[in-house]
Amino acid sequence: MKMRILILLTGLVLFFSCIQQPGGKMSSISETTINQTVENLVQKHGDEQQNRVDTGVRQVANLWQKSDGSAETFTQFCLDNFVADPEQLDLVADRFESNLESIYGHFHEISRHLSEPMDLDLGPMLAVDYQFAEYSPYTHLAEDLFKNGVAFSALLNFPLYTLDERLKLGSDWSRNDWARARLVENFSERVPAEISQELNIAYVRAGDYIANYNILMHHVLTWDGRRIFPKDLKLITHWGLRDELKGRYADPEGLEKQELIQLVMEKIILQEIPQAVINNPGADWQLTDNTASVTTAEDVEEKPESVKSDLEPDTRYQHILNVFHAEKKSDPYFPAMPTHIDRKFQRDREIPEQKVEELFVSLLTSKEFAQTGKLIEKRLGRKLKPFDIWYDGFKSRGTVKESDLDQMVSKKYSDYKAFDKNIPGVLRKLGFDGKTANFLGTKIDVDPARGAGHASGAARREDNAHLRTRVPAEGMNYKGFNIAMHELGHNVEQVFSLNRIDHTLLNGVPNTAFTEAFAFVFQARDLEMLGMKSNDENQEHLSALDNLWATCEIAGVSLVDMKVWHWMYDNPKATAADLKEAVIRISKEVWSAYYAPVFGHKDTFLLGIYSHMIAYGMYLPDYPLGHIIAFQIESYLKDKNLGKEMERMCVLGTVTPEAWMQAAVGQSISTAPMLAAAKEALKVIQ
Repeated sequence: MKMRILILLTGLVLFFSCIQQPGGKMSSISETTINQTVENLVQKHGDEQQNRVDTGVRQVANLWQKSDGSAETFTQFCLDNFVADPEQLDLVADRFESNLESIYGHFHEISRHLSEPMDLDLGPMLAVDYQFAEYSPYTHLAEDLFKNGVAFSALLNFPLYTLDERLKLGSDWSRNDWARARLVENFSERVPAEISQELNIAYVRAGDYIANYNILMHHVLTWDGRRIFPKDLKLITHWGLRDELKGRYADPEGLEKQELIQLVMEKIILQEIPQAVINNPGADWQLTDNTASVTTAEDVEEKPESVKSDLEPDTRYQHILNVFHAEKKSDPYFPAMPTHIDRKFQRDREIPEQKVEELFVSLLTSKEFAQTGKLIEKRLGRKLKPFDIWYDGFKSRGTVKESDLDQMVSKKYSDYKAFDKNIPGVLRKLGFDGKTANFLGTKIDVDPARGAGHASGAARREDNAHLRTRVPAEGMNYKGFNIAMHELGHNVEQVFSLNRIDHTLLNGVPNTAFTEAFAFVFQARDLEMLGMKSNDENQEHLSALDNLWATCEIAGVSLVDMKVWHWMYDNPKATAADLKEAVIRISKEVWSAYYAPVFGHKDTFLLGIYSHMIAYGMYLPDYPLGHIIAFQIESYLKDKNLGKEMERMCVLGTVTPEAWMQAAVGQSISTAPMLAAAKEALKVIQ
């Protein structure tokens, strides 16, 4: 699941390659003033400082506004704050590292606390809860640090680097060099506070919409009025619906349930779902004629007098547009990265979009993907259906009824506190030594999630990481446990890369795909943690096919997400209805290009179901990247200790993805290992 999005201020950004002010306004500092200031500083500190002085002065000038002071004030600031002595420069860098950890860390704790009523299952939401959640303590931070000179001091003394420069030069940098490069990136944009606040509100509201978008499956009726799902089965879209579908491959009567879930998904995408059936146990939903009515289920105590069948308006797509328009208002303040798409790939992922798309297409057009589809048909004894993109039969759990898994998990974890208490035990089973497992246990807190679940890392070492997963009143079920294992992978990475790293300025991993990779490594071991390790001699080959199939599924979803964002930039005045049509069309196009040759179905738009598209602003490509990276990490970990190797990898920190992969596993990011393993697996399994 997605880690809770933090404020953009803590993200990594690139150097402004021109000296224009955001929004097209020229810098308030003239070239003459810049040259004179450089000359004065060189006279003061010597010719050997020429390059540093010229770079620093221009970086300050790029973001200096009239409100910051006159040309004379600019020159005097540079003369007063440029640090030439190397030892003193080290002290300045140390001070920034310590203070930024404190500022960002405490602000993150405030934000997490204010969002708890939305994120956690703590009872009914109050109107004031939304107001607090929409408030961000980060909103005025950047501007405050520019106004008091802190941001300008960083820009004056430490050079910014473009992505190309980081890729070319980074392999020769020391850890201190990397820390300083990441330090100054915190101040390479100057987005007005009101735009940052609007962006925060858009994401909070979209996230709340998704967190409360549940389908009560016991109230979804078959064509002949039967209830085929258990009582109290409350599934969040899309995660819960998808996972329920996956869990039905071991059910002899699962096909009917899977087909019904596909219909539910399609109604959601088309916005043809009655508003009354969303998160409402008082309404039954008859899909045959798409009507809602007062429930006749006996287990519902309070029933409404009447229920309307009015369809949900295009709310789903309006939230996407709200996020888009909020992001678009930031665009003028990033001359070198003028779209959210640019920032996601160049700044956040540090991998060019073209390379990411090529990785995904290499999997979707591979012979191995097509051959795996044929194998699945053989195993199912029928032709593939569109929902088989979520086929789960290669896993050991694919042969076990989910109800049996639920019973097993609920006995072990009666509530979220039981899982919290057993984290050290889980980690020891995974190969972590006792001391490290206990330490990690003290740094991770488990909370009951209102939504599907997520991991929230700390931003200062004295704070703890938080793991959120859904836990019903009758105890944790398998879905919750599976998610908890995923989030635990995130949390362990977060603790290692903050508390065990040499520079907190390098806290984290290169991008979200890398933390997803560790989450997948943990999630793949969920059954092993329940004492169900497979004895199948072909399990390694089955896992290879499972990885390929799952990665191909999410790769197509990610291509849809990417193409939708390009469409929105091409059609900035589009309405929610326009966007709905575009998402459906793009989903069909991606399906036709890559899935129809394998599945034999055309005009399928299931790829548009993912909730990330609504709430997380083009986050989805991190998942297939995470799968690809996770497979390479898993391959490297064979016959190695997970605990020791994971810590070694995590403390590499936020260097570029290429540098991290070379240091961690000795390879570049590539789909070749996954395809090679699948090719070998197909030979054996077939």
